Amino acid sequence: MSELADHYRTVAADFSRVVDAVPDDAWDRPAPCEGWVARDVVRHLVEWVPGFFGERWGITVDAPSVDADPAAAWHALDGAVRAALDADASAVADTPFGPQSLEQAIGMIVTGDVLVHTWDLARATGGDERLDPDAVHRLFEGMEAMDESMRASGHFGPRVEVPPDADEQTRLIAFTGRTP
Repeated sequence: MSELADHYRTVAADFSRVVDAVPDDAWDRPAPCEGWVARDVVRHLVEWVPGFFGERWGITVDAPSVDADPAAAWHALDGAVRAALDADASAVADTPFGPQSLEQAIGMIVTGDVLVHTWDLARATGGDERLDPDAVHRLFEGMEAMDESMRASGHFGPRVEVPPDADEQTRLIAFTGRTP
């Protein structure tokens, strides 16, 4: 198993931990992403990942609807990503970022998304908001260098100001436009 695939597995396991701890009555609580509820955090991942990776690497997900069972929908997606990584992580496809292997694309655009959305889901549902410090450091270090282009993409709001002595997780969450 490659380091990028292993990193995805670590971050996804944390998301699974949060998903599995969501009380049944918490899935419709407001999430930090404007206009979303907790189940929309899962819906976002379950919809965009197969859309992007399906056409390039054939990743498909046979999952229940997020409305019916958000946890099962997430686990189906995670299982499909893990299976694809196990089958051929080095398979290369053309992406908007140029030719990339599956593991490079997962590492570049999925792992970080799952990490930040772990916090979103935990915040929305009253769960444990602590993120893996190594994953936080790795993502924050990479994102800071791309600040301007990330903001221009429209996927991130303006950085939220935090005290200069804030811990790295707080700074990452604020960097992505969320109020820690």
